Amino acid sequence: MKTFLVVFALLFTIALTVSCGTTKKIEALKPLPSNNNSVVFKNKVSFISMPVEITLKELEQQLNKNVTGLIYNDSILSDDKTEMKIWKTAPIKLSEKNGNIISIIPLKIWAKFKYGTDFMGLNDTREVNLNGTITLDSKTHLSNWKLTTISKIEDFEWSESPTILVAGKNIPITYIINPTLSLFKSKISKKIDEAIDKTCDFKPQVLAVLEKLSTPFLTSEQYETWFKMVPLELYVTEAKLTKTKIMLNMGLKCNMQTMVGQEPKNSFDATKIILKPVTTIPENTTASIVAVSTYESASKIVTKNFQGQEFASGSRKIVVQKVDLWQKDGKMIIALDVLGSINGTIYLSGIPNYNPISKEIYFDQMDYVLNTKGILTKSANWLLQGTILRKIQENCRYSIKGNLEEGKKSMNPYLSNYSPMKGVFVNGTLNDFEFEKVELTDKAIIAFITTSGKMSISIDGME
Repeated sequence: MKTFLVVFALLFTIALTVSCGTTKKIEALKPLPSNNNSVVFKNKVSFISMPVEITLKELEQQLNKNVTGLIYNDSILSDDKTEMKIWKTAPIKLSEKNGNIISIIPLKIWAKFKYGTDFMGLNDTREVNLNGTITLDSKTHLSNWKLTTISKIEDFEWSESPTILVAGKNIPITYIINPTLSLFKSKISKKIDEAIDKTCDFKPQVLAVLEKLSTPFLTSEQYETWFKMVPLELYVTEAKLTKTKIMLNMGLKCNMQTMVGQEPKNSFDATKIILKPVTTIPENTTASIVAVSTYESASKIVTKNFQGQEFASGSRKIVVQKVDLWQKDGKMIIALDVLGSINGTIYLSGIPNYNPISKEIYFDQMDYVLNTKGILTKSANWLLQGTILRKIQENCRYSIKGNLEEGKKSMNPYLSNYSPMKGVFVNGTLNDFEFEKVELTDKAIIAFITTSGKMSISIDGME
């Protein structure tokens, strides 16, 4: 019995010594994350300037694709005493001269003329066959993305002598037909203009490109981040013709959104796009991009900042083992797992801010969460000292330089000969990013960045 009492007294003494030591346990109430379901971020309106180049070769290709075989058929003789059929016999060739389009068009023409008088049936008809190449001079005008022309025949070269059908035989009539070509010129040039008007409506292609560019795309698989552009207004200047291409300026006013989580729907509606003709368009593009960092990745970076560091007050000290970050009610919660004079988790809150020089996000107005403070008052009042808090605050920061570079890198493929559809190519450059603001969601820290640059679109080789 005596031995048992000695052992019991010894165990009681050890327990009392441990409970009265300097190391104490903190059991603070954990501030739960906000359930923020809204993950749509709308930046300020962006403006994209896009000079557009359409090669004459492209126009030539589209013309030849749409203008084939029989291109004109007038089978009514009674209205103007003329029937006429026109066939294209070889590819059309285009060039530029003095700001106009010069078209060389190989044609075969068949015409029937009625002449004489209807008095007592004294009239007759004759058929004429023409085979040659005409040269058209066309003034161009681009209105509402539709290229229209006003053409006149400059020249007509015969590949074989014009003939007239008499008694079943083709009789050459070159000496007769040359002075009377004015009968054909207006009809032929009008028909060619109609073909160009029908072929060169670029509005469907432009809207198709906008729809492609409006399709949300994944910018970060790791962060489940999607980028989406919502076009609002489209501006276009008058077209200018150079030696090899048609040039015009296009400007796009749009909203840019970033969504975290599921792939957003493409809300593009061509009927809601406002088309506005303008005389000039600013050269530069201004756009807003976002740099996304999950709390998990941010926590790992901040934890590294605390490695090997002690925070002391007199003889008391703590070492931070791990840092966790999340948001609650618009503030960042920083959970510090500590060992040393006290063991447990300290909860701090702060407002995220940005240092443009170091490209770091840091937390301003940092303070202990109320639940923590109440316990600290009883068990570790020395931690409430401002010097300790300031030292901790210095380490609660992390760089988004890598995020900025990754954001710029993710945009580069869409600025380097990017082809949203066959024959349409987008090129451009982006300048350095400038920080705008930080927003917190339940999933990530979102840094809003603005940038400027230049873009251009070339059309060559469409189907």
